[in-house]
Amino acid sequence: MDRKNCKIGVFDSGLGGVTVLKRLLKDLPYEEYIYYGDSGNAPYGSGKTKEEIQNLCTKIMDFLIENNCKVVVIACNTATVAALEYLKENYSIPIIGIIDSGAKIAIQNSSLKKVAVFSTEFTANSNAYKNTIQRYDKDFEVTQIACIEFCPMIEKGWETFDNNQEILEKYINKIPDNVDALVLGCTHYPIIENYIKKKFNKIILDPAVGISFELKRLLESLNILNDNKIKKKPVFFTTGELDKFKPTAEKFLGEEIEIYKIPK
Repeated sequence: MDRKNCKIGVFDSGLGGVTVLKRLLKDLPYEEYIYYGDSGNAPYGSGKTKEEIQNLCTKIMDFLIENNCKVVVIACNTATVAALEYLKENYSIPIIGIIDSGAKIAIQNSSLKKVAVFSTEFTANSNAYKNTIQRYDKDFEVTQIACIEFCPMIEKGWETFDNNQEILEKYINKIPDNVDALVLGCTHYPIIENYIKKKFNKIILDPAVGISFELKRLLESLNILNDNKIKKKPVFFTTGELDKFKPTAEKFLGEEIEIYKIPK
């Protein structure tokens, strides 16, 4: 089978990676996508060890390979931190993580070289963004803020929480005044970007923009970019509850989705 016609696997701990998929669908519309949202095991960013996350990601990789994927995009910052190198060592197909894209977009957009990063507890504690940004430019100041409540609230439905504005303000208030850009260092967070914009009026950065460019470059370099000009709808799989996942994903993507429940 021509590898050009194989699929691209996109996975996340839950709904968050849909924000990345939306960008990929816009920039690479003729690729065929499979999305795996591991909502049944979410959140990854609090209460799980590195080894536990690696084991969950291994199960997902096996599923995506069985479903004929040519490349896998880890659309999850926490999984990128915990498992990217591990997965690259254990699988032969190309795998892309999201941290590097987020770091590069921060460097390109912060003229003051002072950025804040909203992320999960696991990502913040790993110093992944700080280390990656400073590897490219050691003069950058990076404030990492663990937004522990965000992912569970987004998975369950952000609008259903009466205290969502109070929670949001708690984390916005942790951003230093001298920062000129905020990186959304968890793929769940663009789902509530409009709420964040109302409280933070400086630059807000979504790493999905960079990962889309990186994926296209990879596909071209391996000569596996799909050259059929036929758009196919992505297929979704989740280990969580369909009645939670489906409406939020459809609202964000602006269209109905084909989705199946699988064991966690």
